[in-house]
Amino acid sequence: MTDEPRAVPRGPLMSPGFWLHHAALEWRATLERNLRPLGLTPTQFNLLASAGWLSRQGELPTQQQVADMSGSDRMMASKVLRVLEERGLLARRADAGDARVLRIELSAAGRELVSKGVQTAVDTDQQMFGADAELLREHLKPIAAHRIPG
Repeated sequence: MTDEPRAVPRGPLMSPGFWLHHAALEWRATLERNLRPLGLTPTQFNLLASAGWLSRQGELPTQQQVADMSGSDRMMASKVLRVLEERGLLARRADAGDARVLRIELSAAGRELVSKGVQTAVDTDQQMFGADAELLREHLKPIAAHRIPG
């Protein structure tokens, strides 16, 4: 046993985690409302935007890379990407070196929709965080950094 005093529970309203959780829920609900006119859910948008962002690195990203970047698990990403493929927004192709690996390529319609979605996300961030967006981002980056693929 240590002689160090233990923190006394002060209730959830004193927890930054409590407020972060509820702020994230509100942000997601607002983003969902704002993406609805584009016919996208936040998950669909995150996967499309991640594929678009990763493809800027010069090589078509794998389905796993897109899932990792978006924060989706493998099965969810596969199901959602299949729906997006059926909508003509992307193509999934077997990798030339390993047929088990799928490469993701956005179609012209997918790239156009991502562009509109990114503007919607930027507008949502401005709506929710205003002038505090940069400060908030800098506080959250080190917390979330271990989850973002390097």
